Amino acid sequence: MAQRTELELIGKIGIGQYIPTGSVVHRLDARMKLLLGTLVIGVTIFVSSITALLLLFLTVLTGLILSKVQVRLAFISLRRVLPYLFILAAIQMLAVPQFRLNAELIWEWKFFVLTDRSLMSGLLLIGRFIVMVALIALFSFTTSTTELMHGVEHILRPLQRMRFPAHETALVINIAIRFVPILVGEAERIMRAQASRGADFGTGRHNFIRRFRRMLPLFVPLFILSLQHAQNLAEAMESRCYMGGSGRTQLIQLRAERQDFTALSIGILAVLGALCLSIFQVDRTIWRGLKTILS
Repeated sequence: MAQRTELELIGKIGIGQYIPTGSVVHRLDARMKLLLGTLVIGVTIFVSSITALLLLFLTVLTGLILSKVQVRLAFISLRRVLPYLFILAAIQMLAVPQFRLNAELIWEWKFFVLTDRSLMSGLLLIGRFIVMVALIALFSFTTSTTELMHGVEHILRPLQRMRFPAHETALVINIAIRFVPILVGEAERIMRAQASRGADFGTGRHNFIRRFRRMLPLFVPLFILSLQHAQNLAEAMESRCYMGGSGRTQLIQLRAERQDFTALSIGILAVLGALCLSIFQVDRTIWRGLKTILS
């Protein structure tokens, strides 16, 4: 049973799946979702406040709830990456010397030093990653690849005056996203074929190094299959006389409605609130209040 679970890859991918539920988030304009996603990711990287990240996370969580998609699906991919993320955060908190300058000492053991600045940096690293994973999952669950392609193309259309390949760029993004489940399915098929011939892929939770070494024989056939799929796609597009985006008309015309502007306004308010929390350093005020209470 454990070996069978390890060979099931499709169900372990939380990001990259479109789950149509007909919710209000699904009905939003793809351009608005792209703009909101880019804005939230940019602010997530910029802010240096735990409360600001918490506000952004609550905003994304509200979107997941409104999308009527199971919230746990957004964190399936995060569950496997989280141990490595904690290791990176621990290294950053304990072994980066620059966070020891002008900082208050919390804990020290030999050459490991934990200060308030290093603790904040580690928490910010984990918080940023969680917010971005949840946001990407929300966008993936509520936006089909066709909507994504049209949204990217409509946003980049003004750049066509400067001979920027807007249609080709959107097409490349669409193909790349569509190839993810195809390649995962091919990897699962190869793993099952090799396992039936006695291959061991290192099942278990505590032997990820051994599992990675067992995965190496998958790379060559998977690479060859990806080239074959790319060649078949190129031949199919050529047989249909695809000549690029020049002179092409648009079958689907995107139009923003009242609900789209309402969602954009709510997203901008959340982003501005996160920026205010970061600029006015609300975390320091809360930290000082906690130290006063504890002392």
